[in-house]
Amino acid sequence: MTTEKLTLISHHLCPYVQRAAISLTEKNIPFDRINIDLANKPDWFKKISPLGKTPLLLVGDMAIFESAVILEYLEDAMPNPLHPTDSLERALHRSWIEFSSSVLNDIGSFYSAATPEILQEKADSLAIKLDQLEQRLGQGPWFAGENFSLPDAAFGPVFRYFDVFDKIADFGILANKPLVSDWREKLKQRPSIRDAVAPDYEARLWIFLEVRNSALTRLMESQLATA
Repeated sequence: MTTEKLTLISHHLCPYVQRAAISLTEKNIPFDRINIDLANKPDWFKKISPLGKTPLLLVGDMAIFESAVILEYLEDAMPNPLHPTDSLERALHRSWIEFSSSVLNDIGSFYSAATPEILQEKADSLAIKLDQLEQRLGQGPWFAGENFSLPDAAFGPVFRYFDVFDKIADFGILANKPLVSDWREKLKQRPSIRDAVAPDYEARLWIFLEVRNSALTRLMESQLATA
């Protein structure tokens, strides 16, 4: 285990940052957290982040970037592993972590959709993705059964988006998915996932969605007008 100070460079809304924060918390590793504005990146961040993205983990003076790399570093260097010991199981878990990233990409396409028709198309695409997840899940309570693991850390931030989407309209994305829905609720209650964002996260996400001038934005405006 490293004795270097750990600092997580973060953005308030970044789901990939949340993965790292969840992993660190589950491992009981102390760390500092610095939030930056990605629309106005500080010079010191530009110097240490080749990709200009969050998360970035400072291990002493060394900068590690990309969330998947950060998660693997924490598995290699820190106690309380969140990966299974079997190599095939680890590979399968990594595969589903990548799958969660593809779901996040679809979520981005969903909230950016320009028209109601495209919005529905993206909702249907998300529903298909989560159908695949429904077929993979067992009886829980976690992705791999009794043990909380890195796929849980990866999907916790995914489902957080739906807490806001559900307040706008019923898009049917999680319909007829009892295993996914139950898992979502258990992840929501997990302290490491709950505390991976600030208390004002939902308000910040709402504002982020409001200014996108998308079909979802117009649904939000319509809802406010009739409230």
